[in-house]
Amino acid sequence: MRGTAARVSVPAGEVPEGWVLEDDFHMPDSRDQDKGSELMVSCLERRTGLGWVARNMALRWSEEHPQVGVDPDVMLLPSEPPGAEHLKSVRTWIPGHLPPRVALEFVSEGTADKDYGVGIEKYAASGARELWIFDPFLYGPAVDGGPHLLQVYRRRPATRGRRERFERTYAGDGPAATEELGAWLVVTDGGYRLRLADDREGVVLWPTGEEAERAEKERERAARVTIEAELARLRAELDEARKR
Repeated sequence: MRGTAARVSVPAGEVPEGWVLEDDFHMPDSRDQDKGSELMVSCLERRTGLGWVARNMALRWSEEHPQVGVDPDVMLLPSEPPGAEHLKSVRTWIPGHLPPRVALEFVSEGTADKDYGVGIEKYAASGARELWIFDPFLYGPAVDGGPHLLQVYRRRPATRGRRERFERTYAGDGPAATEELGAWLVVTDGGYRLRLADDREGVVLWPTGEEAERAEKERERAARVTIEAELARLRAELDEARKR
């Protein structure tokens, strides 16, 4: 699959058109987008050792141009930034504010052109290691083979004779590998939900907190049933022995 090269820093001088965001601007989430974000946040937060998860938090990377940025639906940072409980934005020029390991964008009708275009260049500039673009309603433009249900972009380091690049490693209906997390992105619920799994087939999904709680209760219930059955067997044996 063809990769897509992108910028890796904010250009000096004039900022490209479409890169500046207003401080009070926020595109409202649809109910479906909101539920999808909640699901992904719950899965990531329950997996220990991944980092710090943020939802609908601004990401900025240029102290010279602080209004240049992106607002990921979900992002996973390598570690919790200082004062995280009061943060409205991650500003990577501040110590402890690190670029995300992963950023996730849910494509909406109003953001499709951005998510398929300049948004990718901006994530390249931000220092993000990986970008997932999920387009369950296929709002994206019909260019470059699109629209695509799922795309994955990955940062590649500079090599001899080749600059650092941010390239597309997958575009299609899934599943897709996430090298950053060593897992698989799988599309479920008839194409409307994006999940993480340990396997390509999506059999071993990363559970949400609610799913993990239900599974634990089911294990406890099954254990009680087993114990009660064993006690009943022992009581029956004891009663039979007393009759002899």
